[in-house]
Order: sequence, then structure tokens, then C-alpha cells
Amino acid sequence: MKHNILVVDDEQVARQSLSEMLKLEGHLVTSAPNGQVAIEYARANTVDVMIVDLKMPGMDGLEVIQVLNEISPETEVILLTAYGSIESAVQSLRLRIHDYLLKPASPSQIISSVKKALAHKLARAQARNPEIDDTNEVIVVTMKDGTVVDLALRQIKHKSKVEHLTPAEGRLLRILIKNEGKVFSHRELVLLVQGYDTSQREAPEILRPLVSRLRHKLEKFPILSEKVVSVRGTGYVYKGNE
Repeated sequence: MKHNILVVDDEQVARQSLSEMLKLEGHLVTSAPNGQVAIEYARANTVDVMIVDLKMPGMDGLEVIQVLNEISPETEVILLTAYGSIESAVQSLRLRIHDYLLKPASPSQIISSVKKALAHKLARAQARNPEIDDTNEVIVVTMKDGTVVDLALRQIKHKSKVEHLTPAEGRLLRILIKNEGKVFSHRELVLLVQGYDTSQREAPEILRPLVSRLRHKLEKFPILSEKVVSVRGTGYVYKGNE
């Protein structure tokens, strides 16, 4: 079976050389010139391994990985950088990165890293209990009044009342519920939910209509009506059960 590899680098020569090398190894290879294109591709396609450059205009490699971990947590990630530092290495480990390679990495290093990443992905799949879907970590939340938030189906249900969420609303609610009590900035949420970076000034305007629509749906369920809380001048937090 051929595996799908996504190469993300703003340098055309680097993208082409990596892509050609991996195609010779028998992989299906797609390339992306920036983080936003990579995220759009990952939303629509299964990616087994992503090889991503750290320093890119717009979304950098770590920001791409942060979003990827939300939308495709089963994808293995290899980070390439010519600017290695203790800080970026530590951050990459926090973001569940398979490997961290310094440029210029040799063909043998890259091929070996990809093989190990695919082996690790297979081992994780084999170890996973088929009765438990852990790709989103939190799938179903049952509130104390019986309200059920099903994040896989993107629906909220209480007795005969059912409310369906759009994909963006579902992503936003999942991120907030998974990180109960954590305050997210407007910019962080735009990045995680919509998949692109924006300025701190523009982010609230982009996010506000989405939050408003989600809150309107949550208000139909009393126990959820005040869960998504605004933090003035910062962003939003999901307020858990007290």
C-alpha cells in the first residue's frame, strides 16, 4: 500500500527535491508552498506523514503542526529546520512531533525518518482498541441533566431536542471542551478552528460571528447556555461543571 506524504516548504527547490526523493521510494507525495495550503489539503485528504519546514512566511511550522494535531491527530510529523534551537525542539516535543531534523538533512536521514514514522503510525493503529475512537480524545460528553454533546456527530441532544453543529462550530466546541478552563486568545482559536493565521486586531472580528452562532445553539440547552465565556480583551474559555 502506498502512503500519502505531504511536503510543506516555501522553498520550491526543497519541495521538489524532497518530493522526487520520496516518490522514488514508492510513496504518493503532495507538496504545499505554505502552511495554509497544507492545512486545507489535510482537512480534505488523509495524510500519513507530513514533512514541514519550521520557518515559513505566514504560518510557521509549529503553527501548522498545532492545527494538524486538532484536525488530523493520526498524522505523523517530521519537522525540518535550518534554525535549530532548544526552544523549538522543546516546543516540537510538546506538539507530538515524530522527528526533528536539521537542514540540510541527508536523503538517508529523511528516508529513515519516514520509514520510522510509518512504522510508528502502524503500531499506534494496531494498539488502538477498535471499540474506542481516540482520534479526537473527547467524543461524547454527557452533562448532569442528561444533555449529550456528541462531537463526532457534531450534535447536541436532550430528550427529543436535537441541534446540529456546522464543522467549524464543532471544531470550536471540541477545542474548548477538550481544554476546559484554558483561556484561548482570539488569534489562537482562528488558527485552530479555521486553519489560518491572522492579526490580533482582525482575529476577534473573524471569530465573533462563529462564537455567536455556536452560543445561539447552546442557549437552547440550559446547562450549556453559559459554558462558552468571553474573557474581555483576550478570547474565550469553556467553563466546566462547578
